[in-house]
Amino acid sequence: MQKDGDRSKVFARRVVLLGGGKALLVSLLGARMYYLQVMEADTYRTLADENRINMRLIPPPRGHIVDRFGVPLAVNRQNFRALVIAERTRDLEQTLRAFRSLTPLTDYDYQRVLKESSRRRSFVPITVRENLTWEQMAVIQVHAPDLPGVIIDEGLTRDYPYADLASHILGYVAAVAEEDITGDDPLLELPDFRIGKAGIEKVYDLPLRGKSGASQVEVNAVGRIIRELRREEGEPGHEVQLTIDIRLQDFASRRLGEQSAACVVMDVHTGELLAMASMPAYDPNAFARGLTNQEWKTLASDPRAPLRNKALAGQYAPGSTFKMVVALAALESGIMNAEQTVFCPGHLRLGNHLFHCWKRGGHGHMNMTSAIEQSCDVYFYEVARRIGIERIADMAHRLGLGSPLDIELPGEASGLIPSKAWKTATLGQPWVQGETLVASIGQGYVLATPMQLAVMTARIANDGLAVRPTLCRQAVVDGGLVPQSPPSFDSIGVSRQSMAVVKNAMWRVVNGNRGTARRSAIDVDGQTMAGKTGTSQVRRITMQERQSGVRSNEDLPWEFRDHALFVCFAPAEAPRYAVSVIVEHAGGGSRHAAPIAHDVMLETLRLDPSRNRVPGQTAAIPRDAPPDAPRTQNGGAEMAAGPATGTNDGSPPAGGPLQ
Repeated sequence: MQKDGDRSKVFARRVVLLGGGKALLVSLLGARMYYLQVMEADTYRTLADENRINMRLIPPPRGHIVDRFGVPLAVNRQNFRALVIAERTRDLEQTLRAFRSLTPLTDYDYQRVLKESSRRRSFVPITVRENLTWEQMAVIQVHAPDLPGVIIDEGLTRDYPYADLASHILGYVAAVAEEDITGDDPLLELPDFRIGKAGIEKVYDLPLRGKSGASQVEVNAVGRIIRELRREEGEPGHEVQLTIDIRLQDFASRRLGEQSAACVVMDVHTGELLAMASMPAYDPNAFARGLTNQEWKTLASDPRAPLRNKALAGQYAPGSTFKMVVALAALESGIMNAEQTVFCPGHLRLGNHLFHCWKRGGHGHMNMTSAIEQSCDVYFYEVARRIGIERIADMAHRLGLGSPLDIELPGEASGLIPSKAWKTATLGQPWVQGETLVASIGQGYVLATPMQLAVMTARIANDGLAVRPTLCRQAVVDGGLVPQSPPSFDSIGVSRQSMAVVKNAMWRVVNGNRGTARRSAIDVDGQTMAGKTGTSQVRRITMQERQSGVRSNEDLPWEFRDHALFVCFAPAEAPRYAVSVIVEHAGGGSRHAAPIAHDVMLETLRLDPSRNRVPGQTAAIPRDAPPDAPRTQNGGAEMAAGPATGTNDGSPPAGGPLQ
């Protein structure tokens, strides 16, 4: 009995211990459940919602770019895309073959879809083709029963209605590269998002981009979308308005044609650019959809450089268009006046070197006006010898040469105006007087862009106001756009008397009996044009060639021919517009560049809102007419040759010292 009692006590004790242990475990479990369900309820509710609800970004419509009259230059168009969902097809390859029989599908895209389907979940849509036309989209919709799993999705893609006519100004958009992800904008993470990569699209990318919207969707455990719970639309990008007149841009581009050339049209009082054409150009739509390797190789290997904005990034020896700079430097220095003459026998001797004039027999006695009118090189050799390179360089900088103009586009070249200090610092060599003579006719080290030449001409035309070019009527402030303030320009510090001498000489270049561009003169209701021809050498003429006869440009390979230049302003009686033209490897300025400037200036005057029409040139087009409205009487691309020109182009084919 005693043993039974002991066993009973032991058993009772063990029961109490086990019961206590169980009670403790239940208490701990209850405490843990209380902690999780009560104390951490908000945390786990949030985690559960995040697993069930996804936030998806909605890319906003990109802002439009328009010309000065509101004509769209860069817009968004509907982009119909064909997608396929693999789990809805019985046989993906059979579906793709059926799709190919209705709409073109490359072998690359065919294999790409199959490859992506093996890597993605079966319910995730795969893009089969983008940029379907309305007709192609309709055909797919009609044959939907034969295309199981194929659906049509609608989005927006960037579109440039005028293709290559303004591509160097507008730039293009393209997919986001890894180096572009520098901020915290979540839009940059979207696979199909496009950002500005060049031109205005790049400079104004942030305001054009807009702000993203958001869509809240419910998904299941494997990520399939069940339904959309909430949607917030984004903020569309801002509209950017340019100073360009697309009708004038169209005309200038087509007038340049297939030549490697550039043309700039500028308001001499405000600095607004009405046209900035660089040809040949490229189609930015190709960049928006994605270039093929072959398309890129074709563009990159073209010797005429269609990807380069020659108006802004092309640097050329300005040739005789630089002579106005030397003339103003001489007048302002007081060392020479407009009536002093220099005798031109066809060359100037400096030590053992001969510096030749373009006219073999010489021009005889020349004063400043006749020297500019007939583009006498010897006159400017002598002027430069007297005044020195430093005075010439100072005047060139005042007129906008030799430094960037800070226009609202990337890739602007600075040009080059040499000086003694520049040569010492750059080449480690002293300046020699022969280089001053060569610089006086815009050769040697001197380089300028067509944009700088237009600014130089505008500053002469407006009597010395330091006008600067502008391309956009808005400025970026804190990621948004505000209207540009009215321009206010200081004086470059050149007297009106000196400007009057040079402007009169430029008038005689076009309208004088011996002017080098006399056959490109215009007369619009008594209003005329003033200008200056120029030709810049790209090769050196040897003494042997000079003795045997200098080869004409037509006998040389294209890359060895001279560049043709012309700058002008009109109306000469009350200047309003400045034009600069350069045609690469064309030959004489009066023969190849002046006729283009003549036609572009006439079109500029015709489109001037203060005028109705330039008689006898192009048919009137209403201000609200589309830029592609038909033209008559030598309008548009039919004007391939321009007016007849003389052979005396006032250019220095033999400029520079002979060894």
